Amino acid sequence: MKTLTLLRHAKSGWDDPVARDFDRPLNARGRRAAVAMGRHVRALGLHFDRVIASPAVRVIETAAEIERGLGRALSPAWDRRLYLASAATLLDVVHEGADETGSLLLIGHNPGLEELAMLLVPDDAGGLRDAVEEKYPTATLAEITFDGDDWGAVAAGRGRLIRFVRPRDVDPALGPDGD
Repeated sequence: MKTLTLLRHAKSGWDDPVARDFDRPLNARGRRAAVAMGRHVRALGLHFDRVIASPAVRVIETAAEIERGLGRALSPAWDRRLYLASAATLLDVVHEGADETGSLLLIGHNPGLEELAMLLVPDDAGGLRDAVEEKYPTATLAEITFDGDDWGAVAAGRGRLIRFVRPRDVDPALGPDGD
């Protein structure tokens, strides 16, 4: 069995005067959400054999704050292809996964992550899939499992969405009406 976890970067600061979108940092709420999600990942006992992340500043900072809450390093491989990647590009990265990698974490951006989750999980999945379709907020984690031992066989409609956790699910103050 293979487990693919998709983590959207935390909330970034649109008020920061940066020349490029790539350089936008997290805001204070984003930092709090990422730390909280890291703590939640630790509480769930999730481990990742491989982590691949976009090298955008907001993703680098999200990974660092997740590590703070998690209490251990994620040691991501920074892959420029993940910056604002489409679902198709993200799936290409998944297909490159080594057979010995049982659990893969991708840290990146929307709409690609949401579109990938929607592609991989069947339409009739209900429940959690409906929540993904409604909105995939910043710092949200989706965990999808697949039968088999070949990342190259991961395909549309073959995944089971077993977890969809938003920051507000971990701490209501991190919800849309929180500070």
